[in-house]
Amino acid sequence: MAHEHGSARSVKNYRLLSMAMLVSAGLVTFSQPAAFAESKADRTDYSVSLLGLPIASLSFRTRVDGSNYTISGSLKTSFIAEILEPTRGTITSKGRITRDQFRADSFEVKYSTGRKNARAAYTARNGNVRSATIEPKKNLPKNWIHVPASHKRSVVDPLASLVFPKGEKPCPQTVGVFDGESRFDLKLSPIGKRQFSTDGFSGEALACSVRFVPKSGYRKDNSSIDYVRKLKGIEVWFAPHPEDGYMAPVYAKIPTKVGRVVVSASRFGS
Repeated sequence: MAHEHGSARSVKNYRLLSMAMLVSAGLVTFSQPAAFAESKADRTDYSVSLLGLPIASLSFRTRVDGSNYTISGSLKTSFIAEILEPTRGTITSKGRITRDQFRADSFEVKYSTGRKNARAAYTARNGNVRSATIEPKKNLPKNWIHVPASHKRSVVDPLASLVFPKGEKPCPQTVGVFDGESRFDLKLSPIGKRQFSTDGFSGEALACSVRFVPKSGYRKDNSSIDYVRKLKGIEVWFAPHPEDGYMAPVYAKIPTKVGRVVVSASRFGS
């Protein structure tokens, strides 16, 4: 695959999928593993809209068995978006629950756009990446910023990056994320409280602004990365899970060149 054409487009679609999954991963952590000795399944659904028009839907499921967990999510575009370019995606994180966070042993995201398929995955131990795979393999340009070993330590995957244990404030925080290809930071700052209501939750949410800071794993002059790096106005609202109390996203808005994307929980809880 030529890097400047097909691959560049795939990277952009993968970034959009990862961002949508990331800001709407609303069911992925619990405050204390000891409280979940029995297997437990949970589900949260989200709608994604652009300029008020539905463009995609996301659904996440979590199963906890003692100190082990499996999180799986899926994305599919709506009828309106299908006319332009149909997209399907799945994302999975499997690992162990420590005292205050999820630690993935394996992470994988797969998607198809039109006739093109792509996959990114990694394995880890205690938050440190051991191996990573990107398919299809890319012919990296000379100005590619490679991911050094130091950027693969103490990271979380996109599914666990925007959820926080009970009693911990989502912002201010800086979260180091590795998605199988790129290492980036999410910088969260508090901007106030908002009222939010959906199936399973009604009450006050904590709003945070989010900045995307790329670290490595991208082309130096990548226009999509530069655009997201300079982007202002990304906002995520966090609410306590109705049963388990951990803080997770229920609403997000992301300004884009063609209009504002809104991700909103249509179901929050089991």
